[in-house]
Amino acid sequence: MKNFFSKLHRFSTSWTGTIIIVLALVFFVAQSFVIPSGSMKRTLLIGDFLFAKKFSYGIPLPEVPLIGLKVLPDFNGNGHLIEGARPKRGDIVIFYVPTNKKQHFVKRCVAVGNDELLYYDKHLLIHFHEGDNWIKKHYPEQKIVKAMGKLWVDNPYKDTFPGIQYQPEYNGNSYLLLQYESLKGKTDMKPIYVEDLDAPVSNNFPTPINAFYKKVEKDHFYMMGDNRDNSDDSRFWGSVPYSLIIGKPWVTYFSIEYRSFDRVAKGIGGGRDWQTLKKVCGDTQLLSKKCEAKWNKYRFTIRWDRMFRSIDKMQYEQPR
Repeated sequence: MKNFFSKLHRFSTSWTGTIIIVLALVFFVAQSFVIPSGSMKRTLLIGDFLFAKKFSYGIPLPEVPLIGLKVLPDFNGNGHLIEGARPKRGDIVIFYVPTNKKQHFVKRCVAVGNDELLYYDKHLLIHFHEGDNWIKKHYPEQKIVKAMGKLWVDNPYKDTFPGIQYQPEYNGNSYLLLQYESLKGKTDMKPIYVEDLDAPVSNNFPTPINAFYKKVEKDHFYMMGDNRDNSDDSRFWGSVPYSLIIGKPWVTYFSIEYRSFDRVAKGIGGGRDWQTLKKVCGDTQLLSKKCEAKWNKYRFTIRWDRMFRSIDKMQYEQPR
């Protein structure tokens, strides 16, 4: 036994052993990701570097980092070497985008297979597939809406996760954008008119509409950003099948504000963020040279308060 451990130590300290151990960890245990966009703020911020647990929902097919090359074939036909639990409602999930299976996204799972969704301005209504009695048992009466002959829960996650918000950073909101993209056939949710729904009516379509509807496919998951009015998510490109699920964010190991003034103030390159800019510039006019100077001093600040924080815990905290 002593001889075995001695050989194991020599192997693990060799270059070959080190590479094999690191790849095994990346393939099966944890992988590093960086938050590139503001779709999950204020829960996750641009510049958060995090480790993801790759074993949360089974073991996804191992791939070479950066290039996304799969090391093994898909023996099970579900994108996973070992099948596991599925994402639950409310989970923050890392996955491949259905429209670009080499790109990673981080969103919150808002609905699972056979759930139904209605969406209109600043309202996400969900009819959970467990049925009306289950809904009445788990949600207070003031959160429940009756429409289409069944019960729906209005914004079921906002009270639980303080980072969920509707704060557009452009002249409009995601509901108006959804209408615009739907007219071009570029949305997953379908425009409908619901008679007993207290929602504003739009006449921009061939027939009036007041909401968008979706029933989630079996073994699929509907993903939305917490930053609802500034998120490219399932509303536009569809449900995420289990085969594209990677894992669950685990812990932030580093966080830095690296965005330029043009990006934060004017949205050049994406990610306009006047809320953060106001915190830095105070009473100074936001688009002024003085504000730009203040931001440039603040830029590349390390967010020490986010270092080595559990994301499971952070998502329940009030955003700063």
